[in-house]
Amino acid sequence: MTLFGLEAVGGVRREIAPGAFHLPGWLSLAQQTELNAAVGQWARGPVPPRAAMLPGGHRMSVQTVCLGWHWQPYRYSRTADDVNGQRVHPFPAWLADLARDAVTLAYGADSSRAYRPDAALINYYDRDARLGMHQDKDEKADDPVVSLSVGDRCTFRFGNTDNRGRPYTDVPLASGDGFVFGRASRFAYHGVPKVFPGTAPEGCGLAQGRLNITVRVTGLT
Repeated sequence: MTLFGLEAVGGVRREIAPGAFHLPGWLSLAQQTELNAAVGQWARGPVPPRAAMLPGGHRMSVQTVCLGWHWQPYRYSRTADDVNGQRVHPFPAWLADLARDAVTLAYGADSSRAYRPDAALINYYDRDARLGMHQDKDEKADDPVVSLSVGDRCTFRFGNTDNRGRPYTDVPLASGDGFVFGRASRFAYHGVPKVFPGTAPEGCGLAQGRLNITVRVTGLT
């Protein structure tokens, strides 16, 4: 598995729920730095980061940049009509390859061969940002979601498919961790109730805050 020619170091998986796997220490520090640099390029356009507005009038506390398809609650479009009307940055093939490697680790090579992601949401969390319990169900496909973390540690709350409450598991996610959820857990509620400022490892490329890259299959054409 490679990202910009660098080999990944992690090969451990921990099952959190049926079909949901934590991949601790999956990316090396060098990979995290290169991933952070790529995010910096994407954030410079054509669509800049923004805090999405929910239908009820509440603005999210995370800043989001999209690749491939632009997400706004609760739909995808090719152009960022809630920002500047521009078409978002294309979804890069190398990120699809990286996500397939995570799916391979989670479910095996047979499952990853058919995995063809076409979008990513990149969320930036400052020290005060939170993400409430929600389902990723705006996609028209039920392929797994692959999540990558760079920067400060956080508590990732992974719940059930029925409601926002218990039972759930609080998973500590650190810089370089991966997380894959699909199959029986594809539509599980999940969120980020807390970020721990100042916990990013030296050399990860991000001095403060947390980046979360979630790779998805939209099922759209």
